[in-house]
Amino acid sequence: MSVIGDSSMMISNDRFRTQEKILKSGRFFKFICGAGNEDPEEVYKLSLVYTLAGAKSIDISATVEVVQSTIRAINDAEKLLDHFKVSDYVRPYITVSVGMAGDHHVRKAHIINTMCTKCNACIPVCPTDAIPESLIIIENRCIGCGACGVACQDDAIGYNHKQIELKQVLFECIEAGAENIELHAAVPDHDQTLIEWKVINEILPEGFVSICLDRAYLSNFELRKRIELLLELSPNRLIVQADGTPMSGGRDDYNTTLQAIATADIVYKLNLPVHILLSGGTNSKSIELSKLSGVPTAGVSIGTFARHLVYEYINDPKFPDMEVLESAVEKAKRLVSTCT
Repeated sequence: MSVIGDSSMMISNDRFRTQEKILKSGRFFKFICGAGNEDPEEVYKLSLVYTLAGAKSIDISATVEVVQSTIRAINDAEKLLDHFKVSDYVRPYITVSVGMAGDHHVRKAHIINTMCTKCNACIPVCPTDAIPESLIIIENRCIGCGACGVACQDDAIGYNHKQIELKQVLFECIEAGAENIELHAAVPDHDQTLIEWKVINEILPEGFVSICLDRAYLSNFELRKRIELLLELSPNRLIVQADGTPMSGGRDDYNTTLQAIATADIVYKLNLPVHILLSGGTNSKSIELSKLSGVPTAGVSIGTFARHLVYEYINDPKFPDMEVLESAVEKAKRLVSTCT
């Protein structure tokens, strides 16, 4: 068993090369806690399970408390590696995600009380249980997926973009132990994207940086233009997370993940020096469909589907009792194995 890396400092050259090797192998599995998930306890539980299941990266909200919670989970998982018979272990790379104003990954829902008729249709559709019976949204659980807005027949759901001091927050996250940074940029403006991208590259001049892009605003020409602009600042270390249908991976079928493969195919055919990760509607079928479609990728990022697999275990009052933890890890490990 080999344990690689130390999360207490900015990414080392060895850690960078190891990550690069895994990306080139096409077996990079990134588990997504959610860019908007700011619940440290839930992030701890999810990170513990997916570290033991073999995830190579854990994607979290860019808050110091959440970074610290993830590191604690990884450290606790490493004490259990022998018990879970984990081989070829690589300490997961912690990715902190930030988003631009207008990107759905970092918005927060709120209920417009004057319009709400308390039909409660929003409660059961929330994938993170962020809407209790009081209908006062638990902000640190909301990931901005929009499911509540779709279910609401009263047009009583609004969204706010969470404003952060990008430079300060990212600096603190890197200091706390994060190694990669991802920018969610589902916006039409190249210039504003570049402004925030420059900040990210200033904070993290050597590790991998990731851009999450979907096709909501970008034609093939504009997609190429944006990636080329980003590459000028981040040659040899750019990950493009090709987002199909963001935060939609509830079902485990080919159609759900189809748009992720289609988006990745467009990026692949641009023939640019980037590592492509599937995302948005990803599930256990994503890698299989990408191979059947002849779309080579560096791996897959899975959020909604991966979280739902283990929610029943991490929400068990006995968690992390060993029996409950073993059941959760076994289920998560099957997903990771299928995708790598």
